[in-house]
Parts: sequence; C-alpha cells; structure tokens
Amino acid sequence: MQKNLFLAGFDGSTGYNKHGQWFDHVVATGHDRTVEQDYRQLSQIGIKIVRDTVRWPLVDLGYGRYDFSTVDAFVRAAEDYRICVIWDLFHYGFPKNLNLLSPSFASRFADYCHAVAHYLRNRVEGPLWFTPINEPSFMAYAGGEVGLFAPWLTERGFDLKVALAEAAIAGIDAIRAVDPEARIVNVDPICRVVAPAGRTDLAEDVEDFNERLVFQAWDMLCGRLLPELGGSPRHLDIVGINYYWTNQWEWGAPANTDGIVPPLQEDDPRRLALQELVRIVWRRYGSEVMISETAHIGDRRGPWVRELETCANVLTAEGIPLSGICLYPIQSMPEWHNPELWLPMGLWEPACEAQGQDRALCWPMLKALEDAHARSRSKVFHVRLSNSGSDDAAWMR
Repeated sequence: MQKNLFLAGFDGSTGYNKHGQWFDHVVATGHDRTVEQDYRQLSQIGIKIVRDTVRWPLVDLGYGRYDFSTVDAFVRAAEDYRICVIWDLFHYGFPKNLNLLSPSFASRFADYCHAVAHYLRNRVEGPLWFTPINEPSFMAYAGGEVGLFAPWLTERGFDLKVALAEAAIAGIDAIRAVDPEARIVNVDPICRVVAPAGRTDLAEDVEDFNERLVFQAWDMLCGRLLPELGGSPRHLDIVGINYYWTNQWEWGAPANTDGIVPPLQEDDPRRLALQELVRIVWRRYGSEVMISETAHIGDRRGPWVRELETCANVLTAEGIPLSGICLYPIQSMPEWHNPELWLPMGLWEPACEAQGQDRALCWPMLKALEDAHARSRSKVFHVRLSNSGSDDAAWMR
C-alpha cells in the first residue's frame, strides 16, 4: 500500500469517567456528523489511512444481536474518499452488565469481533485492519488499579490486564476466522520513568518498570508471558506505540486527581528521544512498528510534526520497519473527566464548529504536514498488506 508518512486518528473513547458520567468522544467532537467532511479534508492533504472506532457499547445489543447503523456512515465515507481505516473495537467503553473479570468476557468479545469482521468484509474492498483492544495497559491501570474509568476497580490492575490480553487474543482469532489476512495493530503506551536525583534506592523499581512492566500486555499477546493465554508473534503483528509528551516522568512523583503524574520537562536530559524508545520496542519484538498515537498541545503542534518527520527518517535509515505515524487526535477533544475543558491537540478545533463558526485549523501544524508530504514525494513508502510476511517490506525507498 503506497502511502505518506502520516496517518490520522479520531478519538473514539467511550465509557464512564471517574464521576460515573458517560462520555462518547465521537459524538462530543461531532465526528459522527462530519465524518464525510473529515475524511475529505484528510484526503485533500494526502492522509489516506485513518484510525477510527466501532463503538462496542452501541453496536453490541446482547444475546448475539448487533446493530451497525452507527458504523455505516464511516464505511461509506471511507469508500468515497478511498480511506483505509484501522478499526478500534474496544476503546475503553464496553456493554453494560459485562464483567471484564468474568470468564464470559473473552468469548463475548470474540463474538463481537467476528461480527464486526463479517460486517466489514462484506462492505470493504482490500485488506481489513483492526486494533482489537486500545491501550490494555492504560485501561488496566485506569479501570483496574486506581478506579478512574469503569469498571472502577482498585488494586486489580494486573488481573484486568491479563483479562484484556486473553480477550484480545480471542478477538484476533475470531477476526482471522473471517479474514485470515487481516492486519492487527496492537496499541499500548510506551512509557519510561527515571529516579529522582539522588534516589539510587529506587534503581530496581525504575528498571522493573522500564524493562518489564511497560511491556507486559505486548508480551502476553506474543506468547512471551503467560503462554497459556494462546498468544503468538502472529497475534502481536504490528506493535502500535502510543507516545505523548506526558509519557516520561519521575518514579514516585505524586499523581493529580486524574491519575496523571507531572511529566519530565522537555529539556530534561534524562528524557529519551522518541526514536530511542521505538528502537527499544523494535529490538524486543523484531516486528513492524507503528507510532499509533502521538500529539502535542497548543503551539507545540507544528514543531512536533517536524520532529516526528525527523524521527521517522532516522529510524527508516536504520532499517527499522516503521509503518507510519498516526497524529492522534487529529481533531481536538474534550478532557475525559471534565468535558467542558477542550484540549488543543488536533489539526482543527471541532468546538468552533459546534458554536457555528468555521473550522479553525492549526496552520503551523498544517504547514508542517504539507512540507513533510512534499518531501516524501521523492520517496516511496509501502506497508505489507498481509500478515504472511510475503509482501513488500514495511518501508522501501
């Protein structure tokens, strides 16, 4: 599949926040109403691959019944503008009355994945792409360890992570029962911690987090950890790396009320560059990698796109099979626990449209994207269409 460097992602978060309030960012951002305009605008600037979401709580009616009416418009828009969609299937929200720690979770998720794959296979030409479970490590932390999201569990983070990995493996098997060549992008945050100055006593904790804990979900999917779950390298497929400026912090620093620890300052010499974090992941798994979510905020958006382009050039020059960089969210979004607070992270601000104003673009970010695409015209980028390993290498110049 010939393509440009950058992909785009629309935040598809659903669920219940720490206040017990339902949130649906597809509706909150208006993407359900503007999907055709959104895809058209991305196509016009050379972005032809998009991460978007099938909202499990809206589709799964229970007892094996599914309603895909909320997906139809996205499929039509993708066809109209020749957009390849990577479909998120579980983006925090799940059907009511489903216990994620129950034995029925994996089988119900697999049935849902099978139904989605069947629905899409009958409507979409070309390869199908999926992210079965978005950020199982963060979901396990937020929903299983500190009670920030439903199911609001505490001190059950590892148990929930195992349950999510088991469900993802079952879901991948169900997808490939419909389409054996479906590509799977398993996304999770890459995080790194450092010890505070002088705290050599924390060295073992820091090493354990950086070398083991952050990789547990991917290790389960590829069969390295808890092989009885059924994971294998084929299940892992493409390793999707989610990275934001908040993903590096001091170990032991207190979190705020939203569970977020203050990140290292961007000029902190203890920070690792993104390309080094990608190298660490690639060396561990040896498979295709994708920067599946990344963004910056405010006036850092344009410069961050330029940094990402430089990062990609460095990695591909080293022969690392990078399948692309997903700008996520491509439109700004509300904060999960405070829907009145909008985060200026995207290429445009949907809040302006909701107020009857023209779509407000972040012009420095758009200029950086246009420049990157102009430079990429001298290169040819490919990503494998199948998971068999027999197609083109991930990137070729």
